[in-house]
Amino acid sequence: MPKVFITGGAGYVGSHCIVEFLNSGYDVVVVDNMVNAVMGEQGKPTSLERVEKLTGKTIVFLEVDLLNEAKLKEVFAANGPFDCVVHFAALKSVGESCKIPLRYYSNNISGSINLLNVMAECGCKSIVFSSSATVYGDPQKLPVTEEHPTGNCTNTYGKTKYMMEEMMHDVCVADPEWKAIMLRYFNPVGAHPSGDIGEDPRGIPNNLMPYVSQVAVGARAKLSVFGNDYNTPDGTGVRDYIHVMDLATGHVAAVKKISAPELKGWKPYNLGTGNGNSVLEVVQAFEAASGKKVPYEIAPRRAGDIAVTYADCSLAAKELGWKAEKSLADMCSDCWRWQSKNPQGFQKSSNL
Repeated sequence: MPKVFITGGAGYVGSHCIVEFLNSGYDVVVVDNMVNAVMGEQGKPTSLERVEKLTGKTIVFLEVDLLNEAKLKEVFAANGPFDCVVHFAALKSVGESCKIPLRYYSNNISGSINLLNVMAECGCKSIVFSSSATVYGDPQKLPVTEEHPTGNCTNTYGKTKYMMEEMMHDVCVADPEWKAIMLRYFNPVGAHPSGDIGEDPRGIPNNLMPYVSQVAVGARAKLSVFGNDYNTPDGTGVRDYIHVMDLATGHVAAVKKISAPELKGWKPYNLGTGNGNSVLEVVQAFEAASGKKVPYEIAPRRAGDIAVTYADCSLAAKELGWKAEKSLADMCSDCWRWQSKNPQGFQKSSNL
């Protein structure tokens, strides 16, 4: 099995993907700058300590910021050689990115430039990138295929993902030894079915599902629904929600694909379910899964939001042999299991 270098692995998507990599027999080395993670008692992020318990495997973890290129090179060289890099590390809030754009450009783009430089110096030229459906902007047609134009992004976060994709594309064009797979996520939600790891946003959640779950558990009074005047069946925004464990199997499939000699250059794949659900449909599904009422109020639309988006995932099915298996009910029940077991996220992990 290839040895994989994982950036941003202490975060929500990264930690769930590491479960799948370890269960599939991969060796992993993980770095994270801990900006969105909680440090545990053993000198590793709590999320990864729990991953070790879930898998029975030991994780090599180092606290590294990608903006520190010298430190990154030192860690990469000391722990390699690596067959592939899986790059999760990025700031990811759509709303926040529009308020502090320079921080997003600096962290996401400069960090990725450093990573690519270090990979090239150390002779590792395969990368699986945690991209986003935000690169498509406001969809011109639905469902969204990988051929849909990119770059007309409606927010700074999306622009950084688009620019990171373009950098990797140009690197692959310039040097045919490079391989890069762009995994364009739609809306990751849910948690590991154990309820031991899940999404633990710092401060006020920026995404729908963690906010809904915090309202259901009593940590927040009510949900703000940003806009009910979109051209959708109930007026609220429609998104393609994908279970984070389905996303995790997609990453394992991508690393297998990038290791195959027939893959050349740069390739994007959508990861979603192919179905859209509105905000109010998610609220209703979560109430059904949790048995809790989720009070909400209608608030003004947020800058950068779009009305409807959902994926065409047929290319991933054809070329990666992957498709999403879990339902919206699964997403809500697993998210509720995590939230009810960990009402304050990882902060109280030492008491569990």
